[in-house]
Amino acid sequence: MTSLAPVLDALDAGLDASLTRLADLVRIPSISTDPAYAAECRRAAEWLVADLKEIGFEASVRDTTGHPMVVAHHEGPAGTPHVLFYGHYDVQPVDPLNMWHDDPFDMKVKEVAPGRKVLTGRGTADDKGQLMTFVEACRAYKKVHGALPCRITILFEGEEESGSPSLKPFLEAHAKELKADFALVCDTGMWDRDTPAISTALRGLVGEEITVKAADRDLHSGAYGGAAANPIRILAKVLAAVHDDNGRVTIPGFYDGVEETPSQILKQWESLGLTAEEFLGEIGLSIPSGEKGRSVLELIWARPTAEFNGIIGGYTGKGFKTVIAAEASAKVSFRLVHKQDPDKIRDAFRAFVRERIPADCSVEFHGHGGSPAIQLSYDSPFLSKAKNALSDEWPKPAVMIAMGGSIPIVGDFQTYLGMESLLVGYGLDDDRIHSPNEKYELSSFHKGQRSWARILDALAK
Repeated sequence: MTSLAPVLDALDAGLDASLTRLADLVRIPSISTDPAYAAECRRAAEWLVADLKEIGFEASVRDTTGHPMVVAHHEGPAGTPHVLFYGHYDVQPVDPLNMWHDDPFDMKVKEVAPGRKVLTGRGTADDKGQLMTFVEACRAYKKVHGALPCRITILFEGEEESGSPSLKPFLEAHAKELKADFALVCDTGMWDRDTPAISTALRGLVGEEITVKAADRDLHSGAYGGAAANPIRILAKVLAAVHDDNGRVTIPGFYDGVEETPSQILKQWESLGLTAEEFLGEIGLSIPSGEKGRSVLELIWARPTAEFNGIIGGYTGKGFKTVIAAEASAKVSFRLVHKQDPDKIRDAFRAFVRERIPADCSVEFHGHGGSPAIQLSYDSPFLSKAKNALSDEWPKPAVMIAMGGSIPIVGDFQTYLGMESLLVGYGLDDDRIHSPNEKYELSSFHKGQRSWARILDALAK
């Protein structure tokens, strides 16, 4: 019997006890966005510290200007990697409460189909159930071998659902303590119920708000129409010019740093079988609107975008008002890939807009943050080991996917700690995170524990 096999056996035997522990953690309403739950957030942090100490970690609650962090350390054999595992113990609010089938903080195990059970409750999938899969893997290792396979540092934060305002200062202040060979991040998902996934890329983000100003007041469209500049019309022309007829962004320099995805990765994505009709059909659409000639997965995972998130101007109330507005504004977001520079994208966009504003009008800009994209090397040895370990556990081989959204912590780890991150999680698209009736598959919780044990074993070798 290998050193891994008894650990997996221990996880199987201890599943019921691990469910009890998760239920205890879910029972704590650690809602970070509502100040009324500040004490509950601290209680969740203290619960995790106590649990990690029970396993043998040196763990403590670390105060911040907001909700506390949990930091824990455990030594490993000489010559093995040092990994930093990240998760968050805070959860989203539960409103509207009347939409829940059960008490959101009373976790239940329900059979939803023959042979398929789910765990219900706020935080079961995002992120308490996910982070506890790793903790349980560590617990089983300690129980069987009295040691962990490698050196492990754990960081749990309590403000992920409210923008992580304390995280960057904390990383800066404790960079030396937290720095490891690489990070493990569990706040991600699988391709489907049987296919595990490693997220190798995250798109970056730039947010901009622009306001075009013309006359010094709203004008009567009969008295001034045809003579006075209309900021809504100016804004519409600017936004329309951002894309060409093939869906490409026309801003000069926008594609600087954008690389083509390796052909073997594109073939792997193609083998997943997701068509544009299937992907868009769920929302009542069927025709991709991005760059022509690219698959839907390439568009959402590996290509940059410019999207308009809101337009405001003129009279928008009930009825009709014949007015030429004094100003109009738009909110614009850019999703970035590969080596695109957020600052250069912002500057290029502002220059693009200014060139299209009439001389007697003006434009103001308000930035809404920016972060670079994250791209793991496809030939990383850590990636290969994790992929093989996951493939040994699940019915189907692991796939390397990307994420269209952003996880700021991954960029922060790179910026402040100089670490790449391995993103492995066991959530599913239908877990209803941030919504009423959140759930987590029992198979995700159980096989997630076994998966982390396999990954840690593989990384240690």
